Amino acid sequence: MKCPYCGEMESKVIDSRPTEDGEKIRRRRECLGCGKRFTTYEIMETVPLMVVKKDRSRQVFDRDKLLNGLLRACKKRPVSFEMLEQVIDNIEQKLMNTYDREIDSDFIGALAMEELKKIDEVAYVRFASVYRQFSDLDTFMDELQSLMNNRLDDSKK
Repeated sequence: MKCPYCGEMESKVIDSRPTEDGEKIRRRRECLGCGKRFTTYEIMETVPLMVVKKDRSRQVFDRDKLLNGLLRACKKRPVSFEMLEQVIDNIEQKLMNTYDREIDSDFIGALAMEELKKIDEVAYVRFASVYRQFSDLDTFMDELQSLMNNRLDDSKK
């Protein structure tokens, strides 16, 4: 590690500990040339997730874009920002666990619908109407009927 004071390439690690969030390692180093101390941070290198859109174009996964879609679906609904952050964390964790760096946007949409269904049915239907691009009232009613049937099945258990 290059010393920020004298440019010497050799240093020794004096202390190592994880940061508060546990995402990085903080290292205190001492330059073997000038003897001054400095801090470095070590982070895990990650390969970005690529989203394959319906038109087959690719773009980097963007948490904020997903959050904005969920916020629109949850507008004026009793869903807290923290709940949505947790939903996105859950989705992102599932995506990371797939071991595939290219994910279809359909898969991400399905995960978002699955998570929304657990927390707010109205937000779920709103999101589904955009995600599934309901073409007419019959398609919309079919989705509502499916939701109602699931609710009845769950109450019988």
